[in-house]
Amino acid sequence: MQTCFKHILLFCLLLGASYLVKAQDHGIDDTIRVHAFITPTGDTIPMSYLPLVMVNAKLSPQQRRYWQEWTRLRNAVYVTYPYAKAASRIMNEINARLQNVTDKKQRRLIIRSKEKELRREFTDKLVNLSIYQGKVLMKLIFRETGNSCYEILDEYKGSFNAVLYQSVAFLFGTSLKQVYDPNGKDLDMEKIVRDVERMYGYRS
Repeated sequence: MQTCFKHILLFCLLLGASYLVKAQDHGIDDTIRVHAFITPTGDTIPMSYLPLVMVNAKLSPQQRRYWQEWTRLRNAVYVTYPYAKAASRIMNEINARLQNVTDKKQRRLIIRSKEKELRREFTDKLVNLSIYQGKVLMKLIFRETGNSCYEILDEYKGSFNAVLYQSVAFLFGTSLKQVYDPNGKDLDMEKIVRDVERMYGYRS
């Protein structure tokens, strides 16, 4: 009986010894290496990374409506922003040519020649824009030039034409006098424009 008991004790000791040997496989003094995070005060605390967890949830009607409107705005900005950049460039060219020209007839000839060039280049593209895209384009033109479309027409085509086109715009539920508010109601548009600028290298 004692012999049997001794065999059991020996067996337990052997198992314990083998466990200790395996436990030391992790490192000296059972050390397990982990990531560390150093706090601003210089303390070091252990750190580990948790696996990513995907959480799926249905959008509320309000959230769905917001993202639908945001997507529509983003698409409109992508389509119209190159035209706004072109408008800014062309205005600078016209102003450069008009600088020191005081004769009204000569000024009209310069503006008309540029107008013909614009019609050839952009008429087919702009007529395919939706009313919504046209509204976005007017805001972007203000952003790039610092002037509303009404002010631009008044400057280059005269007040009569500006009022005429403003009346037409009014019939379509919009206004040529739209301004751009990047820190207010046009904040989402401004964020999208900056993404477009980074993507296509309009600015460094």
